[in-house]
Amino acid sequence: MTALTEQIALTRSGTSTRSRKGPSKGLDALFRAASYGSALLVLVVLAGILGSILYGGWPAFREFGFGFLTSSAWNIGTEQYGALVAVTGTLASALLALVIGVPISLGIAIYLTQLCPGWARKPVGMTIELLAAVPSIIYGMWGLFIFAPFFARFVQMPVSNVVEGLPIVGTLLYARVPSGVGVLTAGIILAIMIVPFVASIARDMLDQIPTILRESAYGIGCTTWEVVRHVLLPQASVSIIGAIMLGLGRALGETMAVTFVVGNANRLSASVFDPGSTIASRIANEFNEADGLQLNSLMALGCILFAITFVVLIIARFLTRRVKVA
Repeated sequence: MTALTEQIALTRSGTSTRSRKGPSKGLDALFRAASYGSALLVLVVLAGILGSILYGGWPAFREFGFGFLTSSAWNIGTEQYGALVAVTGTLASALLALVIGVPISLGIAIYLTQLCPGWARKPVGMTIELLAAVPSIIYGMWGLFIFAPFFARFVQMPVSNVVEGLPIVGTLLYARVPSGVGVLTAGIILAIMIVPFVASIARDMLDQIPTILRESAYGIGCTTWEVVRHVLLPQASVSIIGAIMLGLGRALGETMAVTFVVGNANRLSASVFDPGSTIASRIANEFNEADGLQLNSLMALGCILFAITFVVLIIARFLTRRVKVA
């Protein structure tokens, strides 16, 4: 009986061994080639995009030189173009979006992971994530027709009446024409748009922190604020920085929503209430009818936006590396 059992086991083992095929060198080579090609394709596309906008913008850089970055002129009749107004508006609106949106996003993430009751966690989280699915043009239309009139009536006009004539504050918060559109309005709309991205990533990272760390902190008498401040945020700091940089990238490149509410005025102003312009909004407004040096200048603006985004990426890498070392 024992011999028969051993014979059956050997037979099954041999059948299993014969039925299992060895590794195919051809398929392995094909897999390596496909993976290598996919990675190379991204680099080729990136190089192609960068090369095309550099080629298109080179005549403007050659014509105006470094003055293209420092000039605020944008006159189609005299063919004088400068990027200073658009670059300033892009950076100002994006930074305002971060100042407004990041604290709200972190507050949402902390609430969902620490304070929200179990029955409300999923509905609230789903609502936040649904904001990311709203098209940007909807944000722009809502900002122009609903938010801008409300903002002009209840914020711009009262604040302008209070700060008029005051030094520094009056310069920053006085609206010449309280129409509701302006750099601050664009920053607020961008803040609403980046909140879902930053909040979702921050929430996921806080959820992945081992429970034993929280329980240990509570066990030694820490309050909820102390647990968040000294345990959760340091543990998730690298991911939170990455989420913030992702939101910054979204704010820098946003086009339609900003085009609706920024005002599209080619002038420099110290007041955040005044209309301005961004690189993306200027390209969207003029690219369809641009020709000659104007088209080259718009392509040059695209190069500058690409460079700004690249610098943001380098800063993000530097910050995350420092946090990891610390």
